[in-house]
Amino acid sequence: MDKEIIKRIANELNIGVDQVSNTLKLLEEGSTVPFIARYRKEMTKGLDEEQIRVIQEEYNYQINLQKRKEEVINRIETLGKLTDTIKKQVLECTKLSQVEDIYRPYKQKKKTRASVAIANGMKPLADLLLKLPRHFEEKDVEAYLNDKVTNIQEALQQAKDIIAEMVSDDHDIRNKIYDSMMNYGRIVTKEKKGHDDQAKVYRMYYDRVEKVSHLASHRIMAIDRAEKEKVINVQIEFNEEYIENFVKRRYVRYPNSPCAVYVNEAIVDGLKRLAYPSIERMVRSELSAKAHESSIDVFSMNLEKLLLQAPIKNKRILGFDPAFRTGCKLAVIDESGKMLCVDVIYPHQPNAKIKEAKTKLVKLIKDYDVSIIAIGNGTASRESETFVSNVISEYGLNVQYTIVSEAGASVYSASKLAIEEFPNLHVEQRSAISIARRLMDPLSELIKIDPQSIGVGQYQHDLPAARLKERLDFAVEKAVNLVGVNINTASPTLLKHVAGLTSAMANNIVTYRQENGKILSRQEIKKIPKIGTKSFEQSAGFLRIEDGKEMLDRTSIHPESYKYAKIVLDILGLDEHAMGTQIAQKAVDSCNKEELLKQIECDSYTLNDILDSIKQPLRDYRDNNDGPILRSDILEIEDLHVHDKLQGTVRNVVDFGVFVDIGLHEDGLIHISQMADHKIGHPSEMVSVGDIIDVWVYKIDEEKHKVQLTMIP
Repeated sequence: MDKEIIKRIANELNIGVDQVSNTLKLLEEGSTVPFIARYRKEMTKGLDEEQIRVIQEEYNYQINLQKRKEEVINRIETLGKLTDTIKKQVLECTKLSQVEDIYRPYKQKKKTRASVAIANGMKPLADLLLKLPRHFEEKDVEAYLNDKVTNIQEALQQAKDIIAEMVSDDHDIRNKIYDSMMNYGRIVTKEKKGHDDQAKVYRMYYDRVEKVSHLASHRIMAIDRAEKEKVINVQIEFNEEYIENFVKRRYVRYPNSPCAVYVNEAIVDGLKRLAYPSIERMVRSELSAKAHESSIDVFSMNLEKLLLQAPIKNKRILGFDPAFRTGCKLAVIDESGKMLCVDVIYPHQPNAKIKEAKTKLVKLIKDYDVSIIAIGNGTASRESETFVSNVISEYGLNVQYTIVSEAGASVYSASKLAIEEFPNLHVEQRSAISIARRLMDPLSELIKIDPQSIGVGQYQHDLPAARLKERLDFAVEKAVNLVGVNINTASPTLLKHVAGLTSAMANNIVTYRQENGKILSRQEIKKIPKIGTKSFEQSAGFLRIEDGKEMLDRTSIHPESYKYAKIVLDILGLDEHAMGTQIAQKAVDSCNKEELLKQIECDSYTLNDILDSIKQPLRDYRDNNDGPILRSDILEIEDLHVHDKLQGTVRNVVDFGVFVDIGLHEDGLIHISQMADHKIGHPSEMVSVGDIIDVWVYKIDEEKHKVQLTMIP
């Protein structure tokens, strides 16, 4: 491991060098991020999953950067053009793009005007012009003419082409242009003629000027998309006169030389034709990359919060998949998620059978003792909500409903996984089951769907697919391992996200259960094919056994710490069966941790985790999060007034604000400026997906059926 890189990362993250080096050592040994975060806190001093991910990514980037620096230095040296200055410039680079920019003049280029001029023998003439001699006449050019370049004007032009490329490749000049564009430039967007933005989605960019350094990520993404869709032209404006004067001072030391006019012309050409467009592409690329990473951060954060929403426990749920022509598909599931019944009703035009629909719905609710109706938020959602609300009121039913996101449900319902699970059902019936299960256990159900289909991001289709997948997979893995998995009921889809397990191992676990019955202890996991010592070490703590032989197997305590847990129980005077009782809670709250540490000789992090598990052995991490808002009557936009106070669920967090479900057809928007009475950097500082928050109506647009909300009373 590179000590200098480790020091640099420690400084950047404001953590200890030993925290970074220990983390990298554990990763090098094959430990997973969730395992390190949960069971190696004593080595990392409590670093969480995100910090460990950043260390891993930053170290890999720095190693690649260092490798590329060495390659570039060696290649320039091979060309015989390496100087101490160039070597120093390369070694001081902090980004790969900076290294590539220094290497740019030394790369073998495609055919350019300058390369043609050099091949034609015009380099000596270019060198003469750059020397700015006191005496020069055009007839002096005749000495440089040859069979390829036969006239004076052509020779002068080719010499200027060579100088223009020299100016464009000059590292100091490029840095000056980059600095001017990035720190002092303004991005200017103008509407193009004949575009197809009929809905005026990009209206705010038809004529807009903004400082490059002030551009928010979501605006960069919007500008990029509008430009791609040929709605606007985009350019960066900056002080070109300042750059021109800087370059002329650098190259034209003797402005009275008769050659100065040619050099000045070459400078202007090199800047406008070559350097400016090149640096503008670089700046735009960096802005886009930064915006992409920011959007991926938001998407990843939203996905994690969505997966970790509190489950609805011990309730029977009716999934309601709305539609107009084909009817609304219904599915009832029991407390474990098992399908009890599927049906279809027609409460809407063009095939409305309202009386029959009401009778069927009421019968299902009563026959199966349904507590909650989960209505999908797709086509006919609000019409279905009105129907359900009216039925509840008309028949005096003791049942509530909530709106559930359908995003990705149709993708799952037609997938191989869904067909294997429900081979005899239609796609729409599977979708109704999925909607119900999403409410019962969001993590177990949403895990079956490609994260990119869940729809809690911004401009997700414009993001680099590989990087997005990598981060979303990380968010899924983090959520699954935070919660833990019941090894005897979990699907292969859920099991494969457990730290240390592969898809093959997950399938082997299911096969083992089918052939041998329930797994009764964590030690039994070692018997499953392909699960070796390392896989067991990494996964065991996240795999729970509810009704096994060993009580500690129900908890998040790792088997390697059972000996410490049993000593702690003994010192506290507790039996394993007492874990989770009030007696255990009192014993933990009143114990002397310092004395315990001395007696059991383990680290404080492990002791704290053991004590937490003794107090709450079956604690579900998600129970701390908000559940859905359950309703029994419908809200119409006509019912709203400015300043009305409402309660809503955060559905999406984006750079410019948050979208909140307050019970209307469209989610209300809280702009970032309306989230606090002080300036905040990002909406995620205030709320997360799934949070239930108090809001006030700020503006109402009845024509567009849109509501703006505020969190400021």
